[in-house]
Amino acid sequence: MTTDHLEEAQREVVDLCAELIRFDTSNPTSDERACADWVVARLDEVGMDSTLVESAPGRASVIARIPGADPSRGALLVHGHLDVVPADPDDWQVPPFSGEIHDGYLWGRGAIDMKDTVAVMLATARYYARTGLKPAREIVLAFLADEEAGGKFGAHWLVEHRPELFAGVTEAIGEGGGFSYALDDTRRLYPIENAQRGMAWMELTATGRAGHGSSPNDENAVTDLAETLTRIGRHTFPVRLIEPVRALLKEAADLQGVDIDLEVDDAGKLEVELAKLGHVADFMQVVLRNSANPTMFSAGYQTNVIPGKATARVDGRFLPGYEQELIDAVDALLAPSVTREWVNHDIGMETSFDGRLVDAMCAAVRAEDPDGHPVPYCNPGGTDAKAFTKLDIRCFGFKGLKLPHDLPYNRLFHGVDERVPLEGLRFGVRVMTRLWQDC
Repeated sequence: MTTDHLEEAQREVVDLCAELIRFDTSNPTSDERACADWVVARLDEVGMDSTLVESAPGRASVIARIPGADPSRGALLVHGHLDVVPADPDDWQVPPFSGEIHDGYLWGRGAIDMKDTVAVMLATARYYARTGLKPAREIVLAFLADEEAGGKFGAHWLVEHRPELFAGVTEAIGEGGGFSYALDDTRRLYPIENAQRGMAWMELTATGRAGHGSSPNDENAVTDLAETLTRIGRHTFPVRLIEPVRALLKEAADLQGVDIDLEVDDAGKLEVELAKLGHVADFMQVVLRNSANPTMFSAGYQTNVIPGKATARVDGRFLPGYEQELIDAVDALLAPSVTREWVNHDIGMETSFDGRLVDAMCAAVRAEDPDGHPVPYCNPGGTDAKAFTKLDIRCFGFKGLKLPHDLPYNRLFHGVDERVPLEGLRFGVRVMTRLWQDC
C-alpha cells in the first residue's frame, strides 16, 4: 500500500461520511438525487467516470467501475445505499442530519446504516485512483437508491431495467456483515454474511357481519382478526440450525473453550446447549428460527359500529430453505374468516463460505485486528443483495467495521442517536483497501 495516500484516505473518510449524513435522504420523505450528484462529483475529482441513473424523478443511483489487474476474472460488485430511514430530531441528542462529531463518534442518521460504508467505498476508490494501483479484479461500485423501502427504485429496478451496468460481475459485497461483535474483553467475532432470511410481509383481512356496537355478533371481523394475530404473535417456530448459524455457534464455542452439542433433537435440550454460549446465543436468537410478528392493525370508523372488515400487517421472516414452513404455520393459525395476501415477498439466500473472496475478507480482518475472528453469518433482515442474486451474482455482507465493546450496535439501526466511531471508519478504509488488493 502507498502509505501517504492511505493516510489521506483515512483522514478524508470522516469528512466524506459527515457530508453524506448532511444530505437528508430520508425514505420515503425525500430522494437521493442531490446526494448522488455529490457522489459523482467526488469520483470526478479523482478522474473516475460514473453513470447516474434515475429510476423516477429524484430516485438516483450511481455506478462506477475500477479496472482490475486480472481482466480474465469476474468483477466484484461493492454496493451501498444512499437512502436512510426518517429521524425525529426531538428524539435525538444532536440534530440527526448535522454530521456532528462528539467523543470520538460521528453522529447522524445513516452513520451505520449505511453512509459509513458508502464513505469507506468512496475513500477507497479515491485511494486507488490517486495511486494508480489496480485492484486484483475489476470493481463495480454501486451507490443505490431506495434500499430502505425494498429497492423498487434502486437495486431491483436496475437489475430489471439496466442489467448491463453489472455485466461481468460474479460476486458482490454489501451491508449485513463484517462488523465486530465482542466475544470477551479482548477478542471479537466478525460475522460475514453468507445467508439472509427471506421476507414474507403479508396483509391479513377478516370479513364479518357489520352491525350495531351494542348487539351480540359472533361474526365480528375485529374479534376474528385479533384472535388470529394473537395466535401468530405468540407462536414459536422450531429451531432450524442452517449451516452459517451452526458454523458461527461452533466457532464461538471453540474460542470460549465450551463443549456444545448442536445435534440434540429436543428443543429444550438445545436451548440448554445454546445457553452455554452466554451473550453469543442471545445475539443469534433472531436467526435460529422463522418469525412472524403482527405490526399493524386497522378497523372501523365509529365506536358504536361493528365493521364488516378488519385488516392487519404481519412481518414474516424465514430462514433459507424454510419458507414453506412459515407459510404453512401462518395459514394454520388463521381464523376461517381471515385471508392473507403478500405485501412484500422476497427470497431467502445462502451461499457457501469459501473461495478467494471469502479468504480475502477473512485475511483483511485478521491483518487489521489480530484478535478478530471472521465467521459465517445469517443476516436476519434483507438487503439489496436479494436483487443481485437474480443476476446469478454470489452475494456476501461485509463492511469491515471495528466497534467499541460497549457500543449497542444492533440497537442503533433505525434507532435514535445513531453514531459510528471515527476509528471504525478509518479501520474500514484499511480493511477495504486490503480486500480490493487481494479479492
